[in-house]
Amino acid sequence: MCNLYNMTKTKNEVAKWFDAADALGGANFGTEVFPGYPGAVVAEGRLSQMTWGFPLVMRGRNGQPLKPKPVNNARADKLDSFFWRYSFEERRCLIPATAWAEAEGPRGGKTRSWLSRPDADLFAVAGVWRNSEEWGRCFSMVMTEACGAAAECHTRMPVLLRDEDWPRWTDGSPEEALKLCRPWEGPLVLDRTNEPWAGGAATPTRLL
Repeated sequence: MCNLYNMTKTKNEVAKWFDAADALGGANFGTEVFPGYPGAVVAEGRLSQMTWGFPLVMRGRNGQPLKPKPVNNARADKLDSFFWRYSFEERRCLIPATAWAEAEGPRGGKTRSWLSRPDADLFAVAGVWRNSEEWGRCFSMVMTEACGAAAECHTRMPVLLRDEDWPRWTDGSPEEALKLCRPWEGPLVLDRTNEPWAGGAATPTRLL
């Protein structure tokens, strides 16, 4: 599952690449995006800021409300569940990315393994979004079975979209969009690094 991704392009580059209106204003982003952090998303033809992860409201032992946790990944085979269904049917988006990371190694010593497309400096990950009381507009990545180099790190990976499939994902019917939730057929590059995995990320959660 993806709990960290990179987006190293400027907002002007991203808006031009996706032919989207720039609605980011003066928002600034780090190149690394963790669950619970803001990221740039293309939705309804506009490039805007949203929080990565749908808020999952938690309760303590005595019923007291706890800080929500971000559900940052939506499994493609669970998109018909109540948690995801309405967002998948009505609010699909594109998540600009330049690479995503998986954690590898022993517990307490995991490092970052980065995956990217050698044929594209910037690509789109399939996403869904919604409005929330806790964080405002928020998004989640859609995940499918891992393939190629990604399968060396994890059993699942983000749904990567070909450029020509962007309109089908955002504006097509749910049936058309679901057909795009498949393993990536193009090449992937795996870069195993010695970078420690920990880096200030919010503790993520996800529906399995």
